[in-house]
Amino acid sequence: MRVAFYAPMKPPGHPVPSGDRRVARLLIEALRRGGHEVRIASRLRSWDPGLDPARPARIQALGGRIAEALVRRWRAAADRPDVWFTYHLYHKAPDWLGPPVAVALGIPYVAAEASHAPRRAEGAWAAGHRAAAAAIRQAAALLTFSARDAAGLQALAPAGRIVRLPPFLDTTPFAAIARQPAEPPRLLAVGMMREGDKARSYALLAGALRHLQDRPWTLTVIGDGPARPQIEPLFDPARTRFRGALPPEAMPAALAEADLLVWPAVNEAFGMALLEAQAAGLPVVAGAAGGADGGVAAIVRDGETGLLAPAGDEAGFAAAVAALLDDPARRRAMGDAARANAVAAHGIDRAAAILDRTLHEVTGREVTP
Repeated sequence: MRVAFYAPMKPPGHPVPSGDRRVARLLIEALRRGGHEVRIASRLRSWDPGLDPARPARIQALGGRIAEALVRRWRAAADRPDVWFTYHLYHKAPDWLGPPVAVALGIPYVAAEASHAPRRAEGAWAAGHRAAAAAIRQAAALLTFSARDAAGLQALAPAGRIVRLPPFLDTTPFAAIARQPAEPPRLLAVGMMREGDKARSYALLAGALRHLQDRPWTLTVIGDGPARPQIEPLFDPARTRFRGALPPEAMPAALAEADLLVWPAVNEAFGMALLEAQAAGLPVVAGAAGGADGGVAAIVRDGETGLLAPAGDEAGFAAAVAALLDDPARRRAMGDAARANAVAAHGIDRAAAILDRTLHEVTGREVTP
């Protein structure tokens, strides 16, 4: 099928790397593996930080004009899309394009990682909240990465339209890694360096590691960004190496040089770095953002592929890291379980099959044998 793909939060071609951009690209690759033709419908970024009261109206008006142009272009075209697919739809990044285009062309509207936050019905994001809610109600299928998001969507959409899509990646470059444990144990943290939740994650990690000065370990940090001057001094320079941002193709080798991934994951949906680490056979200590059924818990099996500390708990995070620093055999067992689980439950081919089945269901087309 021909799929019109749109990511209002951050387009897949955006120059700044992030987990959001990575997931958009993975969705496109998974759709293509399912045999579908994917085109980027628009690069309009509707994301609104809530600082300019006039921005929502400007973006809505611009989105309306782009939607009208797309309808004029596709209405009688031989290559008109069969499905509209929007990734990461919520009150800060509403979709002003897909719903009207889908209605005008008579095609299904599908959304992945949509979320609904009733508390944002008033205030700076009220217009975005209304638009996101309307799009969710219109969606023929809502693909969700976590049980928490699925529960929130049930206020607006029938349960039959909600499809669980486990977070995924192409595990092949990671699964072939041969691990070589070292002494002292090598900790690894991966995260963009920007203000907000990322900076809070780094601060919590630095505080937790100060509780572990009596144990042998080194830390490598992969990531860069505008908050680096504030983040770097938080860590012990004698034990910490900062490698800056690395391209995706360099990550398997970087993970091969570590023994344990450590990341507090403050308010993260799930964290692609946590999934990559496990695919490489690396156990994880992470903060349980979202609770027992949240995004992080959906990819890190507590006590099996890693350890989850209570969200925001510095002492609890330090205790979890200490437990695995002190038990190399447990680290190895968790790493083996992490790799097996990533391949079995979070591979891109499984995601491609779920996406393919969903598109056939919403269009009423039979799956090709």
